[in-house]
Parts: sequence; C-alpha cells; structure tokens
Amino acid sequence: MTIQLIIDGGGDLPLGMMEKHSIHYVPLNLHFGDEHYKTGETIDLPTFYEKLKQSEELPRSSSPSPNDFYEKYKQMDADDEILVLALTQGLSSTYESAVMGRDMLLEEEPNRKIAVLNTKTASCGIALLVHEATARMEEGYDFEELVSHMEERIEKTTTLFILKTLENVIKGGRLDKVKGAIAKTLSIKLLMKASDEEGSVEVTEKVRGNKKSLRRFVEQIGEYASNLEDRVIAMSHCNDEERGKKVMNSIKERYNFKDSLFMETGPLISTYAGEGGLVIAFFKD
Repeated sequence: MTIQLIIDGGGDLPLGMMEKHSIHYVPLNLHFGDEHYKTGETIDLPTFYEKLKQSEELPRSSSPSPNDFYEKYKQMDADDEILVLALTQGLSSTYESAVMGRDMLLEEEPNRKIAVLNTKTASCGIALLVHEATARMEEGYDFEELVSHMEERIEKTTTLFILKTLENVIKGGRLDKVKGAIAKTLSIKLLMKASDEEGSVEVTEKVRGNKKSLRRFVEQIGEYASNLEDRVIAMSHCNDEERGKKVMNSIKERYNFKDSLFMETGPLISTYAGEGGLVIAFFKD
C-alpha cells in the first residue's frame, strides 16, 4: 500500500522534487483570449512570458474540473491511499473540484482512501508542505497520522509575498486601479500574506522604495518564528532568479534555517505576481 501525493497548478516545486517523490499533478487552465492551455502541460514558462508580453490583458485562469481530479484518482492503484494538497480555497475553487472528484470516485469505490486538504497557501508554500509530507512518509507515518500531521502543519504555514510591479495585480483586477496608480507614482511596494482563516491574499504593509521593502520582507520572518534551526524556508521567484537569490542570501545571513527550497513560480502565480515578485513560506511558532 502506497501513499500518493497530488498537487495542482497552484503549487510550485523545486526542480527534480516532482520526479524524486513521484508527485502527481493536476494542471489549472489558462486562457489567453480564445487560446486555452494547461499549466505545466501544454505551456512552458518561456512561452507563457512571451504570450504575456504580447497580450494587453492578463490570461484568465480557471480551476481543474471535478472530472480532472476523478480521472487522476482513477489512475492510481485501488489499494493506494491518496493525499491531495490543494491550492488555497481563498484564491481558487480547485479544492472544491478535488473534493467533488473524490466523492465521484467514492460512489463507485467506497473503500478508497482519499484525503483532500485546503493548504491555505500557494506556490512555494505547497512545496514546503510537500517537503514536510515526504519527510514524514520516509519516517513511516501511516495515512491517518500523515493527514492529521499535515492538517496541523497547514495551520502553522506562513506565506509572505512581495511584488516588484503592480502592473499584473491591477490588470488582473486584484487591486483597485486608482490605488495602484497612486502606489506606482509614490514607488510604494506592497507586502502581503496569505490570511490565516481563508488563505486569501491580504496587504500587511505598504513600504516606500525597493531596498526598504525587501529589508522589511526579510525582517518579517522573525516576527512569526524564532527557533528556526529545525525548520525549512521555501522561496519562489517570478522570472527573476538574481533578485530571488539575493533575498534568499539575506534570509540565510539573518536566520539559521536548517534547509532551503528555491524555485520559480509557474504560470498561474506569475500571472498575478508579475516579474520580480517573490513568495516565501515557512512554519511559524
């Protein structure tokens, strides 16, 4: 009996993690006008950025259908236990689709074991949870222990964001245009986090200037967590590896995290974050 992990297009993983742990993946949908793509399957990042430059409007995203999840579950061996780490319900209906897909399968095969968790995070936050789940699986946790442990870890996950440009959040209707225009004029950077209750994105601070905002971004970690020597920091960058590595180095100089995960944001998160956007995730106290 094997525990199978499934993530969706709202999660970003470091290179090689998917293959190493045989993680299964259900893509989200991106629509550039009449063109339809599936994240991670029918569009890669270079193509995505090329299309983004050419397009006046941001692509629309939509969650996988319940049937997409049902088909993915059906591919697993009937004896396998399945844990789904779904993109936060605060940003997408992906979690609901995963639950409906599970219920469809359980009607046919009531003995299947499938747990669907709303991670309340996205991007590297899901990588952090995958890293945690695979570590516990290697320690020999059974399915019930793993699900219970991951529910507790989700409540401890802190996800922080910083955007370099407000272009995409304004285009995507995630930020009022007038507020956005004022912020751009004053060179104000937004610090944001995934809310504890729903995992929706909330603005926590407005900081003027690039250096000052990055300094606050790193400082914030210490406000959520103290003893970090047994914890992992995860970071994803939006098409700006140099900026990401610079900030990751600042984090490592200041805090003694046990390990770090570094990756690029996929098409879904990049759509809203815009180039230079950074996401970090870690477990708070």
